[in-house]
Amino acid sequence: MLYVIACAAGPASDLGRLVSEAVDDGWDVCVIGTPTAVDGGFLDEAGLAKMTGRPVRSSWRRSSEEKSNPKADAVVCAPLTMNSANKLAAGVSDTYALGLVIEMVGIGVPVVALPFWSTALDAHPATRRSVEVLREWGVRVLYGPGEWEPHQPGTGGKQLAAYPWSLALAEARRLCG
Repeated sequence: MLYVIACAAGPASDLGRLVSEAVDDGWDVCVIGTPTAVDGGFLDEAGLAKMTGRPVRSSWRRSSEEKSNPKADAVVCAPLTMNSANKLAAGVSDTYALGLVIEMVGIGVPVVALPFWSTALDAHPATRRSVEVLREWGVRVLYGPGEWEPHQPGTGGKQLAAYPWSLALAEARRLCG
């Protein structure tokens, strides 16, 4: 079981690439989006639900509802925004998506994070600290040479086709042994 956590960034509109590859690779997939990713129209909810056989979730269940997500074997958080990276590193669990990531790390489920932000956001001291905190916490952050690197401000749209979805899935597969 693979949880795919999507934040509100350009690549989220193409999340189907990751989900399709994961399903083809034998994963059962649950897609969870941040509220902004879902409410902002970044995700093709209907298409993703059709691929996974499950609705895209973005909010906690009601106390009267039973849990609907099976136990995760791995988590891919992609795209991970600078805002969400900073929240995760600080332990902020103000959305269902972030709460799940924090919980999964806490119980030892492998978590792979594939960022997406500009060099301007990357220049903020909190961003680099957050990446290091997440790594220290055991999150496999695919950030740096040979993995994912920040783009120049205003060029994110040109980076979408090259976003390394397969790298994140391969890393989740590797971590699950």
